[in-house]
Amino acid sequence: MAGERGERPRLRPSVSDALVRAWFRRLSPAGSRARLSVVILHRVRKTPDELFPREIDAAGFRERVDWMRRWFNVLPLDDAVAAIARGRLPERALCITFDDGYADNATVALPILREAGVHATFFVATSFLDGGRMWNDTVIEAVRAARGPRLDLAAAGLGEHSIVTVAERRATIDRLLVELKYLEAERRERLAGAVAAAAGEPLPDDLMMSSAQVRALAAEGMGIGAHTHTHPILARLDDPAVRQEIGTSREVLAGVVHQPIELFSYPNGKPDTDYTRAQVRMVASLGFTAAVTTAPGAARMGDSIHELPRFSPWDRTPLRYAARLGRNYATSVARASA
Repeated sequence: MAGERGERPRLRPSVSDALVRAWFRRLSPAGSRARLSVVILHRVRKTPDELFPREIDAAGFRERVDWMRRWFNVLPLDDAVAAIARGRLPERALCITFDDGYADNATVALPILREAGVHATFFVATSFLDGGRMWNDTVIEAVRAARGPRLDLAAAGLGEHSIVTVAERRATIDRLLVELKYLEAERRERLAGAVAAAAGEPLPDDLMMSSAQVRALAAEGMGIGAHTHTHPILARLDDPAVRQEIGTSREVLAGVVHQPIELFSYPNGKPDTDYTRAQVRMVASLGFTAAVTTAPGAARMGDSIHELPRFSPWDRTPLRYAARLGRNYATSVARASA
């Protein structure tokens, strides 16, 4: 029976799927009242990670792709943007996106998407291609690899942390990421390096995609979008630096996939915190067809296509996952005001 021995309850496709689709059809009909849901993901690990148990692994991603395929009209993001411009978005429209450019997007997620016949768009921060590592992953992997009961970061001004249990390691990671996230980029990288040095263990250099993997995604018909070059907090940069970050990312990716790069994702993506209204105007002026944020909600006809909202439903059962997607339609969308 469903639910026994840890099995996840499943919807009966012949009955429950039809009810879910009917509910979403009411929330997002075709025509002038149409809404666009955009799901954001980062990693799809091959197997569960005890440090990040809520992150999606291959089995969970396959399950969620199946739910989305059965309940929604899953569209390529550029097709959805074109449909919004024409006022012809279909009912129950949804897009799947990934940020940052992790290698498991190509090795784990792509085969599942291919198998399901589902499209996704991948936003890539280009400085990390071909062996780079993001600062947050330096922190995560250093704390993961550190030996002994404590991690002494006092010399870097980051305190001393107990790492005896998995929960303590995760709490240490969370504290460090919060403390470093909004520092000036050079200082943030230096402190992440100090964490790695204190751990004293080799760190992986294959977390991010290679250029060949990005080309493979494009060759499969997946969307490729710009996500800046070094993934900075754009709101902390002056206009020339912002323009260089965006332009370099676009230029590198165009050279990799040999096609125009017309979609953009704001790093971190919180309106007014991570990007500003001036940067929305800049992205539009640079000719990007559309851009996405990390503000939750669903886009309506007439909304700015350079601030399309996205969200991450984490629920593990189909009914809760469907409920989360449904509630997202009622979320008031935040946009940059400054």
